[in-house]
Amino acid sequence: MRVWAVANQKGGVGKTTSAVTLGGLLADQGHRVLLLDLDPHGSMTSYFGYDPDSLQKSSFNLFTDDELTVADIDSLLLTTPAENLTLLPSSMALATVERRAAAEGMGLKVAKALALVWDSYDYVLIDSPPVLGALMINALAASERLLVPVQTEFLALKGLERMIRTITMVTRSLKKELNYLVVPTMFDRRTQASVKSLRTMRNTYTDTIWASMIPVDTRFRDASREGQTPSQYDPQSRGVTAYKALLKFLLAQQEQRLRA
Repeated sequence: MRVWAVANQKGGVGKTTSAVTLGGLLADQGHRVLLLDLDPHGSMTSYFGYDPDSLQKSSFNLFTDDELTVADIDSLLLTTPAENLTLLPSSMALATVERRAAAEGMGLKVAKALALVWDSYDYVLIDSPPVLGALMINALAASERLLVPVQTEFLALKGLERMIRTITMVTRSLKKELNYLVVPTMFDRRTQASVKSLRTMRNTYTDTIWASMIPVDTRFRDASREGQTPSQYDPQSRGVTAYKALLKFLLAQQEQRLRA
Protein backbone atom coordinates (compact mmCIF):
# COMPACT_ATOMS: atom_id res chain seq x y z
CA MET A 1 0.00 0.00 0.00
CA ARG A 2 1.20 3.50 -0.88
CA VAL A 3 0.17 6.44 1.28
CA TRP A 4 0.21 9.95 -0.15
CA ALA A 5 -0.70 13.06 1.81
CA VAL A 6 -1.95 16.28 0.26
CA ALA A 7 -1.21 19.26 2.47
CA ASN A 8 -0.65 22.98 2.60
CA GLN A 9 -1.00 25.43 5.47
CA LYS A 10 -2.94 27.76 3.17
CA GLY A 11 -6.51 26.88 2.31
CA GLY A 12 -8.15 27.23 -1.09
CA VAL A 13 -5.18 25.97 -3.10
CA GLY A 14 -6.74 22.80 -4.53
CA LYS A 15 -5.96 20.19 -1.86
CA THR A 16 -9.28 18.39 -1.99
CA THR A 17 -9.50 18.62 -5.77
CA SER A 18 -6.01 17.14 -6.05
CA ALA A 19 -6.74 14.26 -3.68
CA VAL A 20 -10.10 13.41 -5.25
CA THR A 21 -8.86 13.68 -8.82
CA LEU A 22 -5.72 11.62 -8.29
CA GLY A 23 -7.65 9.08 -6.24
CA GLY A 24 -10.26 8.82 -8.99
CA LEU A 25 -7.61 8.36 -11.67
CA LEU A 26 -5.90 5.62 -9.67
CA ALA A 27 -9.28 3.91 -9.19
CA ASP A 28 -9.90 4.20 -12.95
CA GLN A 29 -6.72 2.19 -13.43
CA GLY A 30 -8.13 -0.58 -11.23
CA HIS A 31 -6.27 0.28 -8.03
CA ARG A 32 -8.09 -0.07 -4.72
CA VAL A 33 -8.06 3.47 -3.32
CA LEU A 34 -8.97 4.87 0.08
CA LEU A 35 -9.59 8.60 0.44
CA LEU A 36 -8.99 9.68 4.04
CA ASP A 37 -10.45 13.03 5.10
CA LEU A 38 -8.52 14.50 8.03
CA ASP A 39 -9.80 18.06 7.62
CA PRO A 40 -12.46 19.07 10.20
CA HIS A 41 -14.05 21.21 7.50
CA GLY A 42 -14.84 17.99 5.68
CA SER A 43 -14.52 19.28 2.12
CA MET A 44 -13.72 15.83 0.75
CA THR A 45 -16.60 14.30 2.70
CA SER A 46 -19.02 16.94 1.44
CA TYR A 47 -17.70 16.44 -2.10
CA PHE A 48 -19.35 13.02 -2.19
CA GLY A 49 -22.62 14.24 -0.73
CA TYR A 50 -22.12 13.35 2.93
CA ASP A 51 -22.75 15.81 5.77
CA PRO A 52 -19.73 15.94 8.15
CA ASP A 53 -21.97 17.49 10.83
CA SER A 54 -24.33 14.53 10.98
CA LEU A 55 -21.99 11.54 10.70
CA GLN A 56 -21.88 9.36 13.81
CA LYS A 57 -18.60 7.74 12.80
CA SER A 58 -15.63 9.32 11.04
CA SER A 59 -11.85 9.58 10.99
CA PHE A 60 -12.23 11.06 14.48
CA ASN A 61 -12.65 7.49 15.72
CA LEU A 62 -9.08 6.75 14.67
CA PHE A 63 -7.97 9.05 17.48
CA THR A 64 -10.42 7.98 20.19
CA ASP A 65 -10.57 4.18 19.90
CA ASP A 66 -7.56 2.69 21.67
CA GLU A 67 -7.90 -0.87 20.41
CA LEU A 68 -8.88 -0.48 16.79
CA THR A 69 -9.58 -3.57 14.71
CA VAL A 70 -10.03 -4.02 10.98
CA ALA A 71 -13.77 -4.34 11.60
CA ASP A 72 -13.75 -1.01 13.45
CA ILE A 73 -12.13 0.73 10.48
CA ASP A 74 -14.46 -0.98 8.01
CA SER A 75 -17.41 0.40 9.98
CA LEU A 76 -16.19 3.95 9.29
CA LEU A 77 -16.07 3.60 5.52
CA LEU A 78 -18.49 5.11 3.03
CA THR A 79 -19.02 4.37 -0.64
CA THR A 80 -18.47 6.78 -3.53
CA PRO A 81 -19.92 6.72 -7.04
CA ALA A 82 -16.56 5.55 -8.38
CA GLU A 83 -15.67 1.88 -8.50
CA ASN A 84 -12.62 0.97 -6.38
CA LEU A 85 -12.82 4.30 -4.52
CA THR A 86 -13.74 4.30 -0.81
CA LEU A 87 -14.08 7.24 1.59
CA LEU A 88 -13.13 7.44 5.26
CA PRO A 89 -14.99 10.65 6.10
CA SER A 90 -14.34 13.59 8.36
CA SER A 91 -16.54 15.19 10.99
CA MET A 92 -16.50 18.39 13.03
CA ALA A 93 -15.38 16.33 16.02
CA LEU A 94 -11.91 16.23 14.46
CA ALA A 95 -11.46 19.83 15.59
CA THR A 96 -11.17 18.54 19.18
CA VAL A 97 -8.18 16.32 18.38
CA GLU A 98 -5.77 19.16 19.11
CA ARG A 99 -6.83 19.08 22.77
CA ARG A 100 -5.54 15.52 22.96
CA ALA A 101 -2.32 16.31 21.11
CA ALA A 102 -0.12 16.03 24.20
CA ALA A 103 -1.04 12.37 24.70
CA GLU A 104 1.75 9.89 24.04
CA GLY A 105 1.65 8.35 20.57
CA MET A 106 -0.95 10.83 19.34
CA GLY A 107 1.07 11.66 16.24
CA LEU A 108 1.03 8.05 15.01
CA LYS A 109 -2.67 7.24 15.33
CA VAL A 110 -3.36 7.32 11.60
CA ALA A 111 -0.23 5.35 10.71
CA LYS A 112 -1.22 2.61 13.15
CA ALA A 113 -4.78 2.52 11.85
CA LEU A 114 -3.66 2.25 8.23
CA ALA A 115 -1.31 -0.59 9.14
CA LEU A 116 -4.40 -2.66 9.99
CA VAL A 117 -5.78 -2.35 6.46
CA TRP A 118 -2.43 -2.48 4.67
CA ASP A 119 -3.46 -5.33 2.36
CA SER A 120 -6.93 -3.95 1.65
CA TYR A 121 -5.85 -0.98 -0.48
CA ASP A 122 -3.23 -0.15 -3.07
CA TYR A 123 -3.28 3.60 -2.36
CA VAL A 124 -4.41 5.89 0.42
CA LEU A 125 -4.71 9.63 -0.25
CA ILE A 126 -5.00 11.85 2.80
CA ASP A 127 -6.62 15.28 2.64
CA SER A 128 -5.04 17.32 5.44
CA PRO A 129 -6.26 20.44 7.24
CA PRO A 130 -4.56 23.77 6.41
CA VAL A 131 -3.20 24.06 9.95
CA LEU A 132 -0.03 22.72 11.55
CA GLY A 133 -1.20 20.51 14.39
CA ALA A 134 -1.83 16.91 15.38
CA LEU A 135 -3.91 16.16 12.28
CA MET A 136 -1.31 17.35 9.79
CA ILE A 137 1.46 15.64 11.75
CA ASN A 138 -0.53 12.40 11.62
CA ALA A 139 -0.89 12.76 7.87
CA LEU A 140 2.83 13.37 7.37
CA ALA A 141 3.81 10.56 9.74
CA ALA A 142 1.60 8.07 7.90
CA SER A 143 2.67 8.99 4.38
CA GLU A 144 5.65 8.26 2.21
CA ARG A 145 4.86 10.96 -0.33
CA LEU A 146 3.63 14.51 0.15
CA LEU A 147 1.97 16.64 -2.48
CA VAL A 148 1.86 20.38 -1.83
CA PRO A 149 -0.67 22.09 -4.11
CA VAL A 150 0.08 25.80 -4.46
CA GLN A 151 -2.15 28.30 -6.20
CA THR A 152 -0.17 30.38 -8.68
CA GLU A 153 -0.65 33.73 -6.94
CA PHE A 154 1.55 35.82 -4.66
CA LEU A 155 -0.09 35.14 -1.28
CA ALA A 156 0.06 31.40 -1.90
CA LEU A 157 3.83 31.68 -2.35
CA LYS A 158 4.12 33.05 1.19
CA GLY A 159 2.10 30.09 2.41
CA LEU A 160 4.43 27.74 0.54
CA GLU A 161 7.43 29.16 2.40
CA ARG A 162 5.74 28.33 5.72
CA MET A 163 4.82 24.87 4.50
CA ILE A 164 8.38 24.04 3.47
CA ARG A 165 9.61 25.11 6.93
CA THR A 166 6.94 22.91 8.48
CA ILE A 167 7.98 19.90 6.41
CA THR A 168 11.60 20.34 7.50
CA MET A 169 10.63 20.71 11.15
CA VAL A 170 8.17 17.81 11.24
CA THR A 171 10.34 15.34 9.36
CA ARG A 172 13.23 16.15 11.65
CA SER A 173 10.99 15.52 14.64
CA LEU A 174 9.62 12.29 13.18
CA LYS A 175 13.11 11.23 12.10
CA LYS A 176 11.92 10.22 8.65
CA GLU A 177 12.57 11.32 5.11
CA LEU A 178 9.49 12.57 3.31
CA ASN A 179 9.58 13.13 -0.42
CA TYR A 180 7.49 16.13 -1.32
CA LEU A 181 6.44 17.67 -4.60
CA VAL A 182 5.17 21.21 -5.12
CA VAL A 183 2.24 21.17 -7.53
CA PRO A 184 1.28 24.54 -9.09
CA THR A 185 -2.52 24.80 -9.29
CA MET A 186 -5.22 27.13 -10.59
CA PHE A 187 -2.88 28.46 -13.24
CA ASP A 188 -4.39 31.07 -15.55
CA ARG A 189 -2.02 31.97 -18.38
CA ARG A 190 -4.18 35.03 -19.20
CA THR A 191 -3.06 36.85 -16.03
CA GLN A 192 0.39 38.28 -15.39
CA ALA A 193 0.07 37.49 -11.69
CA SER A 194 -0.34 33.79 -12.39
CA VAL A 195 2.50 33.71 -14.92
CA LYS A 196 4.90 35.58 -12.63
CA SER A 197 4.01 33.45 -9.61
CA LEU A 198 4.66 30.25 -11.54
CA ARG A 199 8.01 31.60 -12.72
CA THR A 200 8.98 32.52 -9.16
CA MET A 201 7.98 29.09 -7.91
CA ARG A 202 10.05 27.33 -10.53
CA ASN A 203 13.09 29.49 -9.85
CA THR A 204 12.85 29.06 -6.07
CA TYR A 205 11.93 25.37 -5.79
CA THR A 206 13.79 24.01 -8.79
CA ASP A 207 14.41 20.51 -7.41
CA THR A 208 11.04 19.91 -5.77
CA ILE A 209 8.46 21.40 -8.14
CA TRP A 210 6.50 19.55 -10.80
CA ALA A 211 7.53 20.79 -14.23
CA SER A 212 3.97 21.38 -15.41
CA MET A 213 0.88 22.85 -13.71
CA ILE A 214 -2.85 22.35 -13.11
CA PRO A 215 -4.90 24.96 -15.02
CA VAL A 216 -8.01 26.76 -13.90
CA ASP A 217 -10.93 24.58 -15.01
CA THR A 218 -14.59 25.11 -14.19
CA ARG A 219 -15.18 21.40 -14.80
CA PHE A 220 -13.70 20.68 -11.37
CA ARG A 221 -16.50 22.70 -9.79
CA ASP A 222 -19.09 21.01 -11.98
CA ALA A 223 -17.81 17.56 -11.00
CA SER A 224 -17.94 18.38 -7.30
CA ARG A 225 -21.50 19.63 -7.65
CA GLU A 226 -22.45 16.23 -9.07
CA GLY A 227 -20.42 14.32 -6.46
CA GLN A 228 -18.36 12.61 -9.15
CA THR A 229 -14.63 12.41 -9.55
CA PRO A 230 -13.46 14.79 -12.29
CA SER A 231 -12.39 11.85 -14.47
CA GLN A 232 -15.89 10.39 -14.19
CA TYR A 233 -17.55 13.68 -15.00
CA ASP A 234 -15.37 14.79 -17.90
CA PRO A 235 -12.35 12.59 -18.59
CA GLN A 236 -11.21 14.79 -21.48
CA SER A 237 -11.26 18.12 -19.63
CA ARG A 238 -8.02 20.07 -19.53
CA GLY A 239 -7.87 19.80 -15.74
CA VAL A 240 -8.17 16.02 -15.77
CA THR A 241 -5.61 15.84 -18.57
CA ALA A 242 -3.17 17.79 -16.38
CA TYR A 243 -3.76 15.50 -13.39
CA LYS A 244 -3.22 12.47 -15.62
CA ALA A 245 0.20 13.89 -16.48
CA LEU A 246 0.90 14.49 -12.79
CA LEU A 247 -0.09 10.93 -11.89
CA LYS A 248 2.09 9.54 -14.68
CA PHE A 249 5.01 11.52 -13.26
CA LEU A 250 4.35 10.32 -9.69
CA LEU A 251 4.08 6.67 -10.72
CA ALA A 252 7.25 6.91 -12.80
CA GLN A 253 9.15 8.36 -9.81
CA GLN A 254 7.73 5.63 -7.61
CA GLU A 255 8.93 2.96 -10.03
CA GLN A 256 12.41 4.52 -10.11
CA ARG A 257 12.63 4.40 -6.32
CA LEU A 258 11.60 0.75 -6.28
CA ARG A 259 14.39 -0.06 -8.70
CA ALA A 260 17.01 1.94 -6.82
